[in-house]
Amino acid sequence: MVSLEVRQVHFSYFNGFALHNINLLVAAGEMVGLIGPNGSGKTTLIKLASGILKPKQGEVKLDGSSLSELSRKSIAQSVAVVPQQFHIPFAFTAAEVVMLGRTPFLRALAAESRVDRDIVTSALESVGIAELGRRLFGELSGGEQQKVILAMALAQQPKLLLLDEPTTHLDIAHQVEILELVRSLNVQGGLTVMAAMHDLNLAALYFDRLVLFKEGRVAADGSPGQVLTEARIEEVFSASVRVEPHPETGTPHIVVMPKEHIDKQ
Repeated sequence: MVSLEVRQVHFSYFNGFALHNINLLVAAGEMVGLIGPNGSGKTTLIKLASGILKPKQGEVKLDGSSLSELSRKSIAQSVAVVPQQFHIPFAFTAAEVVMLGRTPFLRALAAESRVDRDIVTSALESVGIAELGRRLFGELSGGEQQKVILAMALAQQPKLLLLDEPTTHLDIAHQVEILELVRSLNVQGGLTVMAAMHDLNLAALYFDRLVLFKEGRVAADGSPGQVLTEARIEEVFSASVRVEPHPETGTPHIVVMPKEHIDKQ
């Protein structure tokens, strides 16, 4: 397990969007969900935490070591990323895609070892798709492809798993299945997890801590009950909602109010 610290980080793109003074500590073994409107900074923070982007000011630390002082290979041996979009231009099988996760551990021009192949097999089994190893990635369903990508990340044997909206474009059954897998990896395997989430109800169900972004700043940080209030959701998302306890878990459940209903009140 590793901790992630984002300290006084500023970052800006050429289009003017920026993250402002982000301070965030993800403790070892914690599972944190990042929520907020599109373009509020969730994906940017994921990229900063993985070392893909470098802050203009401040620093990002992994277990106390600044990412700026670590090599890309060293970072990849501890941090795995499940991206929002993943394209394979070649006719790779599912197992070959998962083997890409072993790249940080292979010597230059060296073939994978028996240990690497065993790790790939274990990763496929851990996400429940061992039987798909020989299938072409491009022939798999969206849910199956997402499991392959998650298995590729697990093949890195990471200590920190970063996910960028892992349930986007999946039906509800596959959304729940992916999040159940991630949750079990966190609870049973002690994997530190930080994920950008689009669905607020799923975020409240599966993450004990939520960080809410608005226009490149942290608007709230705490438990789902502390973060997902009606007033805060209406302010950040510009949407009228009702927040009710989930009938089984008691976590916040957001009900969107149709405009016609609001106009009649």
